Amino acid sequence: MPNRGRRRSDELQVDCPRRRLAVRLSASRRCRTSVLKGVFASIAIWLNCPTASLHAWGDLGHEIIGIIALARLTPAAKQQIDALLAADRDNLTAPDFVSRTTWADKYRDSDRQTNRIRYITTRNWHFVDIELADGDLDAACKHHPKLPLGTAASTGPAETCLVDKIDQFINELRRSVTAKPEKILALKFLLHLIGDLHQPLHAANNHDRGGNDISVLVGDDRKPANLHSYWDNQLVQQLGDAPKIVGTSLEKRISESKAAAWSKGSTAAWAMESFRQAKSSAYDLTGVEPFIDGHGAESLRLNAAYDQRSLPAVREQLSKAGVRLAAVLNKIFK
Repeated sequence: MPNRGRRRSDELQVDCPRRRLAVRLSASRRCRTSVLKGVFASIAIWLNCPTASLHAWGDLGHEIIGIIALARLTPAAKQQIDALLAADRDNLTAPDFVSRTTWADKYRDSDRQTNRIRYITTRNWHFVDIELADGDLDAACKHHPKLPLGTAASTGPAETCLVDKIDQFINELRRSVTAKPEKILALKFLLHLIGDLHQPLHAANNHDRGGNDISVLVGDDRKPANLHSYWDNQLVQQLGDAPKIVGTSLEKRISESKAAAWSKGSTAAWAMESFRQAKSSAYDLTGVEPFIDGHGAESLRLNAAYDQRSLPAVREQLSKAGVRLAAVLNKIFK
């Protein structure tokens, strides 16, 4: 998030007049609705702003990743992970491995309507805004500032990017001196954030908050969503609505050679891979037609051709995330 004031898909915007299209249907068009027109204008703003995505990949996507990873854990890793999760009394999700892949989103939002400490501290950890124009990961991560000495990774800093946060939690889990409660937190964050890293629009930005400002319509829908939420949810749902069935099916298609190749590389390399997927798939809007509703709000109506280009990337990214999550955990918990 290059601009500190910008908000991601986890923070619903009702104060923006109209979302701009990153592809610029009209470079000169500007937000025109005034918030000073009273109640009726506020209602119009609400209707014309796309619904925000609340969770990267959605719970379904993260659970699919968890199913794939669970099948690939070594007995030694599974035993140690199960022991850590069994010692956890947190009830934001069910305590099992797959359910805990969704925990970080629940934790982030748990005080969103009260003191917002967890929300403000952790919301930026779920993405890395690599700009399409330059592909500069170092700039997106503010040149990777080190975790302050004596600071637990679970407590901040709030501006840390997704790539650095994953590495911090990995380092905590590797260290024998890390306190058990912190190890439990590190594990739960890691189960989720490695999944986030593989959602292409969590690793790319085109001055549109990772696709959140691209309003889209699907089929005959009249209520717009946004491109980011479409990748988080609707595309994954096209694979099926049962995470165990979808995850098991994807896992069976992963060859040993693919798994070995995917397990190599660094967190930064995986982020750049997701960035390239965003560029070649998510942001490839070839043949997508613009739509302007009766209020003058701009959207793109996604079509079957877009889905056909995108679904292979969704399957591959979910599969890679599961393989890599297992590989990271197997290496830590030998």
